[in-house]
Amino acid sequence: MYYNNSTVLFLDGEWKKAKDSQTNLYSQTLHYGAGVFEGIRSYKTDSGTQIFKAKEHYERLHYSAEKMHINLRYSVTELTELTYQLLEKNKLDNAYIRPLIYLGENMQLQPTDSVHVMLCAWEWGRFLGDSPLKLMTSSFQRPNPKSCFVEAKVTGHYTNSILATTEAKQKGFDEALLLDMNGNVAEGPGANFFFEKNEKLYTAPLGNILAGITRQTIFELAKEMGIEVIEKFFTPEEVYKADGAFFTGTATEVAAIGSLDKHKFNLPWEETVGYELAAAYQNRVQKNEYKRFELV
Repeated sequence: MYYNNSTVLFLDGEWKKAKDSQTNLYSQTLHYGAGVFEGIRSYKTDSGTQIFKAKEHYERLHYSAEKMHINLRYSVTELTELTYQLLEKNKLDNAYIRPLIYLGENMQLQPTDSVHVMLCAWEWGRFLGDSPLKLMTSSFQRPNPKSCFVEAKVTGHYTNSILATTEAKQKGFDEALLLDMNGNVAEGPGANFFFEKNEKLYTAPLGNILAGITRQTIFELAKEMGIEVIEKFFTPEEVYKADGAFFTGTATEVAAIGSLDKHKFNLPWEETVGYELAAAYQNRVQKNEYKRFELV
């Protein structure tokens, strides 16, 4: 589903057919998870194909690389220009874009100068679908922020996400909600979490979560719409009494949540401020509101 015989990707300065591309089986990223990546979306708009917040995404990629002692030699501007070329070469407009920075042959637990840059893209619907999700509180916690840089988008971090999602699906739920080491709600396996009570939104503060770019966009939209957003620590028990809830993320966009641990929320999704924000988000990325497209 990610590529076909004609799909082209960018790899280390060259355009290659995806089906013919290879990597080193002794890669430090493959063995130890020491790589960084991004998830970005482009949209078909009245002014052509636009990458949403390319600058913010590639700045975060650089941040993640720096934290993992990876020398990313391409600038934000270069990466953005290459990504537009990638979309053009593959005739894509509404696309999901995956930059991956992975490391070469190295079995040592220390940095390496062998750094590879790959950009690929494919058509991908909303990651968590369109129906309100049934969540369970995961038995897995998000990593302690003293154990790693939780705000960096590192490949190895997502083993935690795979475990949490798999557990939830095996128990009959759609997705998981993870707590931090203190028992407070952190985020989903691949998305930030918001809940609503009395027309106010609540979300976990930074420190134990990924600083999501879609999360920040919701902050911007909520401010424009006069919706208060409060960052605070809260427990699953507080969420049980919510009027509504949703996940945010680039692949996810804005995904409705219907229940947590079989506790249904008070309002139908269509009557929540989350629903209004989801509509505003789609309008922001697909229509003529280009002030939020941070293009370089």
